[in-house]
Amino acid sequence: MEGTRQFTDREDAGEQLAGALQDQEVAADIVLAIPRGGLPLGRAVADALDVPLDIVVAKKIGAPGNPEYAIGAVASDGSVWRNPEAMGDRGIDEDYFEEQRRTEAENAREKAERYRGEQPEPDLRDRTVVVVDDGVATGSTMRACLRKLQDAAGARIVVAVPVGPPDTIDDLNAMVEEVVCLETPSRFMGVGQFYEHFEQVSDEEAMEYLESSS
Repeated sequence: MEGTRQFTDREDAGEQLAGALQDQEVAADIVLAIPRGGLPLGRAVADALDVPLDIVVAKKIGAPGNPEYAIGAVASDGSVWRNPEAMGDRGIDEDYFEEQRRTEAENAREKAERYRGEQPEPDLRDRTVVVVDDGVATGSTMRACLRKLQDAAGARIVVAVPVGPPDTIDDLNAMVEEVVCLETPSRFMGVGQFYEHFEQVSDEEAMEYLESSS
């Protein structure tokens, strides 16, 4: 893709993202990565900024018969983001959405507990929180995560991603204090097209990044 950088892998993207955050003098107190793909980047960013790494979890709410088509997303505490245009286009009613919201909220809660183990959720009050993922397309899970984090009193939230389409990045900018995004290509088919290696990250691999000491 001429004019758009391609990342070798998630670790490379994380290192470049960390450099951009340092250049912009983002004074982070903690990095929260979105599992699973966000954790390799989150580890690199947290290590470079010398701050703790934790997680924030959300699950996509998919359309009937097409689970990859996001009509919304829900975080582990039940915070929800919905896409009314997508619901209207598909004729999806509230009963379906609410049923899926309950199911995916429980899945997100269980995932957060599995990753965090006995550790409590971090206290984010009056802290600068950097939220990292390996990229955004519609940004559905990121938006649900941000809804959850916005309840933390006084928290300053910075979104950090390697790549995302301009309209999604604009929408995220309206939700938080700052967005650091390395590439905003107009021709965007999916996050994976901007990586040379974009293999799926397993839960076991992702948890190893979380457990690594910075």
